Amino acid sequence: MNTEQKINIFLVDDDAMFLKLLEIEFLQQENFIVQTFSTGERCMQQLPSHRPDVIILDYHLDGIDKNAMNGMETLGRIKAFNPDIPVIMLSSQDKIDVAINCMHNKAFDYVVKSETAFMRLQKIISTILHYQKLEKELSWYMERM
Repeated sequence: MNTEQKINIFLVDDDAMFLKLLEIEFLQQENFIVQTFSTGERCMQQLPSHRPDVIILDYHLDGIDKNAMNGMETLGRIKAFNPDIPVIMLSSQDKIDVAINCMHNKAFDYVVKSETAFMRLQKIISTILHYQKLEKELSWYMERM
């Protein structure tokens, strides 16, 4: 990953322990700026002013407030705000129908919470950055044709 430019990541999860674990893992990598949120509502409040490069979003989000937006509602609002923000859905559910639902709703990928989740997230973020770089290069090339 590019260490010259820091990657702004939003982590959104109602599981305080898992959220802290992810935050620590990302902050140990010097190229990340990490902001954490326990609800989708808090994430949405900060979205306009902080413009994340990637959002990692929990599927449920109802552990703190049963009336809070769930992950799918939050995903929909993020995509309505800016469809180009890559959102990686995160869940403890290892169910293909949940993953498919997330992907149909424009999530970039789906990761099951496990001991390998952080490594998988890092690989996905690297892929996102690679795609974004290729898109910029293609756009630059097309402008000059």
